[in-house]
Amino acid sequence: MPRTLTLAMTGASGLPYALRLLQCVVNAQCKVYLIVSDATREVARVEMGYEFPEDPNALRDELAHTLAISPEHFRVLGNRDWLAAPASGSGAPPQMVVCPCSMGTLAAIAQGSSDTLIERAADVVIKERGQLILVPREMPYSTLHLQNMLKLSQLGVTLMPASPAFYHRPRTIDDLVDFVVARILDHLKVPQQLLHPWGASQ
Repeated sequence: MPRTLTLAMTGASGLPYALRLLQCVVNAQCKVYLIVSDATREVARVEMGYEFPEDPNALRDELAHTLAISPEHFRVLGNRDWLAAPASGSGAPPQMVVCPCSMGTLAAIAQGSSDTLIERAADVVIKERGQLILVPREMPYSTLHLQNMLKLSQLGVTLMPASPAFYHRPRTIDDLVDFVVARILDHLKVPQQLLHPWGASQ
């Protein structure tokens, strides 16, 4: 059976990380539930010049074309699609990544508010003792941000800030994006060729 996971995109800056991650997990033959917030559409327009269609199927086809990936391997969900599998412990994948993760979404997950599908899906993964990875993209962090992250970390959530390193000698923005995506893939145990392990190329 193919690996199934949930990928959520929120309104934080850093959409290139999310798109590259989607491309990699689909190419690794994972089945993906992709949840897109309304704010993500604004970020896509401002940050990358993309106009994300409102219709989920149209957005799936657009992303499949743009990223050159199979539309059969992922399904786009709206942030109010309460009947989707990620909304219930009986059907949710055991792994979920929120990339990029806004501080508002992070706070809502920390409080268990579950007012949107992204928040509910994250709540389900936590309660079912699955693997939840949040990729915040913010600076500086306020004390409130840090308190929320500490609370989530104590619940077993993995916080992976979008903080690319430079020891791999990046030459392009894509190299910086790939560093963060590779680290996420490593934590998901999804094979990747984006980044050699430390020491492997020394």
